[in-house]
Amino acid sequence: MKILILGAGQVGSSLAENLASEANDITIVDRNEQVLAQLRDRLDLRTVTGRGSHPDVLRAAGAEDADMLVAVTDSDETNMVACQVAYTIFHTPTKIARVRAVEYLNYKKLFRPEALPIDFLISPEQIITEYIQRLIEHPGALQVLDFADGRVQLVGVKAYYGGPLVGHELRTLREHIPGVDMRVAAIYRRDRAILPEGHTVIEPGDEVFFIAASRDIMKVMAELRRLDKPYRRIMIVGGGNIGKRVAKALESRYQVKLIDHNIERTRALSNELDRTIVLQGDAADEELLLEENIDKTDVFCALTNDDEANILSAMLAKRLGARKVMSLINRAAYVDLIQSGDIDIAISPQQATIGSLLTHIRRGDVVKVYSLRRGAAEAIEAIAHGDRNTSKVVGRRIEELKLPPGTTIGAIVRGKDVIIAHHDTVIEPEDHVILFLVDKSRIREVEKLFQVGITFI
Repeated sequence: MKILILGAGQVGSSLAENLASEANDITIVDRNEQVLAQLRDRLDLRTVTGRGSHPDVLRAAGAEDADMLVAVTDSDETNMVACQVAYTIFHTPTKIARVRAVEYLNYKKLFRPEALPIDFLISPEQIITEYIQRLIEHPGALQVLDFADGRVQLVGVKAYYGGPLVGHELRTLREHIPGVDMRVAAIYRRDRAILPEGHTVIEPGDEVFFIAASRDIMKVMAELRRLDKPYRRIMIVGGGNIGKRVAKALESRYQVKLIDHNIERTRALSNELDRTIVLQGDAADEELLLEENIDKTDVFCALTNDDEANILSAMLAKRLGARKVMSLINRAAYVDLIQSGDIDIAISPQQATIGSLLTHIRRGDVVKVYSLRRGAAEAIEAIAHGDRNTSKVVGRRIEELKLPPGTTIGAIVRGKDVIIAHHDTVIEPEDHVILFLVDKSRIREVEKLFQVGITFI
């Protein structure tokens, strides 16, 4: 596939890195030649220096025969105009744009072929907001991923010493939770993937990814770890787009405090938010945190655009007694560095955003993609089409499928029914199949499995 990426920032660079390793023809456009030179040194791709919305620059980048344009510059306006130019002049089939400003997103009729011809909109702030919301709704989870419109969830938890299942084989799980069907999709032990089998024993410290119907998630979590009490008190640092969105999403159900150092912004936020207590101050100020009862705070979310400030304030909050601390981290190197320390959850905006982008890039009928383990693994939801003659999956038991090594099918959604996958489960036409890939480099093999033969009409 020939893909044109506009913007070599964190999202554009990460996307290029993901796609260049999958035999795609990638061209990336940016105004910063130094950044492009660094990408050329690391990756097999073309680069063009210039403004991505200019027709001459798009022509030089190969827009005339590109299959897809992904506009992820730091300017909403540049992204939108680039899609318009690609549609009008180059007839690019698929156009994706990152748009951050709520002032645009509130008007859906802007994004139509007769107005701004953008096929898919990506809003990083909304993706991160929903991600944090799910983590707060599931105390103790490291990741919570929705599939099939929220009917199925893939959850990552850390198994703690003393948990009911720790020290036992996976096959005993059904005895512990009668009436609840689930499947362990992957286990990571000291950052190494272990293929879960019936005789696999869960150890303390294992990061366990399991899949179940959403209604059963909390019951399964209780087996893997001491179930955390529901969260009530939330403290947010940073009143930018993400901090404000998270506060708005949570304030009706939780006690929310928001801290920002900018006095004008705090005044504006106090008018925009209904029930959130807005404070002006420095989140790295120990006295302020103690005054605001940090030791009674259930979740501390550091969501500014400064990685160092987020890390330091989250570490301070943890030391002062906050129950759970989350930090927004843009630099990939920092995510690996801090996740195993005092900070419970490091949130990577580019990894969350890339999953949404990959949903529209994957071949076959893929409706959901999540990038996991800093891009090394993926969880996807694919729809099975055709029949036994035209499909490599339809009409076959899971044990018959030639799945790539390290790939597991966790669940199937058939109409309104959630079916947890077992070796003898048969895949039917139009089933939504949820897979976990320990090794993302195997994605092409999975895509081919779900592509329908040419005889299918």
